[in-house]
Amino acid sequence: MRLLISFAALFLSISLLQLSSGAIGPLDALAGLQRGFSQTQIGLLGSAHFLGFFIGCWWSPRLMGSVGHSRAFAVFAAFGAIGAIAHPIIVDPTAWAIMRIMTGLCIAGCYTVVEAWLQAKLTNKTRGRVMGTYRVVDIGASSVAQLMIGVLDPASFISYNLLAILCCACIFPLTLTQSRQPITPDAPRLHPIRTAITSPLGAAGVMVAGTTSASFRMVSPIYGNEIGLSAAQIGSFLATVLIGGAVAQFPAGWLADKYDRRYVLIGLSAASIVVCMGLVAVSDMGFGPVFVMAALFGMTTFPIFSVSTAHANDFATPEQAIELNASLMFLYALGAIFSPLLAANLIANFGPAALFAFISGAHIILVVFGLARMLVRPTNLDKTSYKYVPRTSYIVGRLLRRKR
Repeated sequence: MRLLISFAALFLSISLLQLSSGAIGPLDALAGLQRGFSQTQIGLLGSAHFLGFFIGCWWSPRLMGSVGHSRAFAVFAAFGAIGAIAHPIIVDPTAWAIMRIMTGLCIAGCYTVVEAWLQAKLTNKTRGRVMGTYRVVDIGASSVAQLMIGVLDPASFISYNLLAILCCACIFPLTLTQSRQPITPDAPRLHPIRTAITSPLGAAGVMVAGTTSASFRMVSPIYGNEIGLSAAQIGSFLATVLIGGAVAQFPAGWLADKYDRRYVLIGLSAASIVVCMGLVAVSDMGFGPVFVMAALFGMTTFPIFSVSTAHANDFATPEQAIELNASLMFLYALGAIFSPLLAANLIANFGPAALFAFISGAHIILVVFGLARMLVRPTNLDKTSYKYVPRTSYIVGRLLRRKR
């Protein structure tokens, strides 16, 4: 307990950050619809977010090396607060896209700082307890942020002011903590081509995870609005997917450690295709069936990133793990940057069902590619241990270093 209390400031900071950043995506989508933005323009906001996320992943380790953890965290949080509070000042999709770059930069940067801080303080004996608490705090705050959509008025400046206040408040716990700042780790180098050669299926899996996760999280409020869900129901829909994804990490991890990870990855993708078809089928049946399918969607789709990274790490040495995971994050971001814009365009032209047709298409490609890879290379029996990867920063390779 004393150990967890020592990290209370970090956990509180990340909770406040999630309450702010986790709500701004769906709030932007609903606000944009109210203000007459096209669905394509709303998709552009989601793509801009992940562009900022990618920039933040690359820049944050370097900024920490220059100014330290606390100052870097304050800088990135300031980007997020400015991006949120500026929304009511300039109501324009292009301006909002620039603001979303700032909020994406904030999320990647702040998480990198917190995870680097945790990495420096943890030992092999304490890592499990602390990381378990960290994940619960992160997922819990993210779920609450989605539920906030039901009480925030998308057309009101007060809503964005509240999110900006929460983002500013996240600075206090971390910057005021009396815990000594750790030594800054070296920024990892990116070798995406080498990573794709080392594990083609792992690289493809994280790209599909980025494509499907980003398109869903940024564009699904449009889907919810199109099928007649209220703002509160859209928030519950998003929260249910997150919770389903978190719950599924445990059985997915057990299966990935016990059986050939390629079978698990292909099975998850195949199941996701079926669930996407189910979501299309129940779209007109009311909130209850959609709610159930949302949970199944999270359970089948969200573990794919962690299984893919575990599979890729099976073919890397411990010394290669840091740069490998940094490159996997690069590939994840590539898939995430363009998919919200593409998914929104598909909805605009073909209706709400096109979102899940798009996600199904990405998983079909992964299933076919996975089966093809099984014919080319046998499985690696010397597995690394499965870990739930939060998909936030390049530092995750060090934070969840795998041992052979």
